[in-house]
Amino acid sequence: MTENLPLPQGYYAASSQTPPPRPRLAGEVRTDACVIGGGFTGLTAALHLAQAGARVVLLEAETVGFAASGRNGGQIHTGHRMSQTDLERWLGNRHARDLWNLCEESKALVRAQAATFAPDAHVKDGLIIAAHDRDALRELHEETDYLQQHYGYGAARMISAEETRHLTGANYFGAKLDMGGGHLHPLRYARGLARGAEAAGALIFEKSRARSIETGEKAATVRCESGSVTADHVLMATDAFSADLAPELAPYIAHVESFVSATAPLPPDLNEQILPTDAAVADTRHVLDYYRKSDDGRLLFAGREGYWSIPSDIAPIVRKRMLQVFPMLKNVPTEYAWSGTVGITVTRLPHLGRLSPRVFFAHGYSGQGVALTSIGGKLMAEAALGKPERFDVMARVPAKKFPGGPWLRKPLVAAALFAFKIADAF
Repeated sequence: MTENLPLPQGYYAASSQTPPPRPRLAGEVRTDACVIGGGFTGLTAALHLAQAGARVVLLEAETVGFAASGRNGGQIHTGHRMSQTDLERWLGNRHARDLWNLCEESKALVRAQAATFAPDAHVKDGLIIAAHDRDALRELHEETDYLQQHYGYGAARMISAEETRHLTGANYFGAKLDMGGGHLHPLRYARGLARGAEAAGALIFEKSRARSIETGEKAATVRCESGSVTADHVLMATDAFSADLAPELAPYIAHVESFVSATAPLPPDLNEQILPTDAAVADTRHVLDYYRKSDDGRLLFAGREGYWSIPSDIAPIVRKRMLQVFPMLKNVPTEYAWSGTVGITVTRLPHLGRLSPRVFFAHGYSGQGVALTSIGGKLMAEAALGKPERFDVMARVPAKKFPGGPWLRKPLVAAALFAFKIADAF
């Protein structure tokens, strides 16, 4: 039995209290900083700006946490999608180490913000990176050893195939158990950040889609259908949809649809068998499986992607893959299924930069946004407050364009991602 509720955030919305509606922007507003986007990046930026005493307006096209920040897998990852050794070869040791330090700060920032503003997001420690083949296991070993020896990172250790089976309930060649990683309820976290930003003095307007940004010598103006905001600085936190507002960013950002499902609460025997320690899991495939258990004992499983459109019924697509990993769930129904748009970059590193001296952007977290979005928002806030040094650590990472130009870019990206999907099968 499959129940598809009309909730864009699926189980996350069903398991959260609906907040009271926020006003729509009306008329002309003057402020110090205008943040566009009510996800983790924008909310963290607004929070830190307001805490620093700045006047802040945040514009959200729908409602807080409506898009990826309210729909994702909730997993807190260590580092970037590119290994530290690859970063060192590409950017040099010093730049790579600065990026590592920001990643470590990002995890601490998520935990601190959740504890203060969203305790109901229930941050839990433990992320298992499970090897789907022997080559992946070897790479995990090398990476874990390197981080221990060169970065002093002792929160992760390798575990055997037997221990992996015990901790996950599934069969892998082995895994890395990272207690520095973890997971949380993303929609509750987003809504908590919004409450914190408002308590600090930020104004949040929902149903207020930004249509354009006009940059002048002394200020920038963001125009919506129902009004405008003029500010000293504009912070774009629109991730996969950045090109809709700034077409010049289109070559640097692509997106895929990630599909997530939630089972009914697991019966006691399966609850003890699957993820008994309550860690989250992500495997090493290009189109990876990632999953965790909810507070009420459901399995939240994500394991397929879409490149062109969202299917009318997501549940069977995810369920087929879930049963390959956990065949014992054949009699446990799927009760929720939903999708979210993931912004990706060629390098799989976040893309931060400036459209002008007054307009900053941060996007392209490439599947590791639960942690990295928060540091992205904080760094944009610092830059708007006149302290751009740490923002520039991220902005100096060279951005690469997707091939193909405006007409062929999406087909070529879809073809490349589909090729990775086929490779996972071998």
